[in-house]
Amino acid sequence: MSIIEAIILGLVQGLTEMLPISSSGHVRVISAFFGWPDPGAAFTAVTQIGTELAVLVYFRRRIWSILSTWTRSLFDRELRRDINARMGWYVIVGTIPIGVLGLLLEEQIDTVFRDLRLIALTLIVFGVILGATDRYTRKHRVLADLTITRGVTYGLFQCLALIPGVSRSGGTITGGMLMGFKRKDAAEFSFLLAMPAVFASGLYKLTDIGGDMYAGWTATIVATLVAGIVGYVCVAWLMKFISTHSFMPFVYYRIGLGILVLTLVSFGVLDPKGGAEEQPDKGEVVAEASPEPSDEPSEEPTPSEEPSPSPSVDPVTGWPIDPEVGLPVNPENGLHHDPELGMDVEIDPQSGLPINPLTDQTYDPHADDAQDGTAGTPGTAGGDGQTGQGGTGQTQEGVPAG
Repeated sequence: MSIIEAIILGLVQGLTEMLPISSSGHVRVISAFFGWPDPGAAFTAVTQIGTELAVLVYFRRRIWSILSTWTRSLFDRELRRDINARMGWYVIVGTIPIGVLGLLLEEQIDTVFRDLRLIALTLIVFGVILGATDRYTRKHRVLADLTITRGVTYGLFQCLALIPGVSRSGGTITGGMLMGFKRKDAAEFSFLLAMPAVFASGLYKLTDIGGDMYAGWTATIVATLVAGIVGYVCVAWLMKFISTHSFMPFVYYRIGLGILVLTLVSFGVLDPKGGAEEQPDKGEVVAEASPEPSDEPSEEPTPSEEPSPSPSVDPVTGWPIDPEVGLPVNPENGLHHDPELGMDVEIDPQSGLPINPLTDQTYDPHADDAQDGTAGTPGTAGGDGQTGQGGTGQTQEGVPAG
């Protein structure tokens, strides 16, 4: 990944992480639009550390109050009823569901969930859910109304963020409004709840950065720094915006982007799995896919005399068949074995045909004109088994084919 790509994706991450439009989905979609490989789930998880640092700075007073009050409440019972002490427990219990599911679904998160069709559908579906919730629910609760049950419910909605396109903030804010919380309060707890999960996920995925991955260390660090700076501006703007506005502009945007992605995928402009498959395809898949189909059709004329046996293994000896010669190969000495002769034979390097060890002449073991068994089988023309003694004369000994 180039530095320019890292800066662009860092901007995308910072702009979209706080907004209910899915940062991971946008990073995946923007990469596909530019024709870049999928930067991967590890890159997304690590760059989200930058945006969470922005949240940490923006809510630093609230976070300090929560941490200090919660810690002191472990020893002072009087503080346990304080909202900041209780918020500490709500964040902890709300983080457990996504921690468990994140580990259980790690493989799907890295592969299946990054399909552009799934991302487009989740953008549309959860955009509609966000819009309906924002418009029709009664929003009257504040953070002081949080309980353990509501904290766990928040955590369950946060689990939806494991699917790119849902949006971590969009999912938890939707859950908060469904429980009756005001927009600003739902958003604030959403950002606070995301911090432990994002930091844990980013640190866990650090080991996947570098090596043969598309996004290396330098690009990831640059993208993380850019995402942090831009993320701070976005969280400050969003908290002011939702104080007087609804989430409907984001709903319309999500639906429009989802329809655009589905349209481009349907017309073949975007490969739904493009980035995820490009990296391995450069080496392994191409090398393995070409020999298999080419071997069978190219060797069809040779095994025409033996339709019943397997084209790769001799049914009698169980030895592998050389498709170029049509004879099994003796694994003990590497020589080809002729079942008709009952012995191993060498291959003539010039003609590529087997050499009869009794006549030192090449022959075609599958020749159609070997009517009396003389192709490669000496001494079978006559009844006494002696070479050249039979009704057809000595010229039938070995039937030279070279």
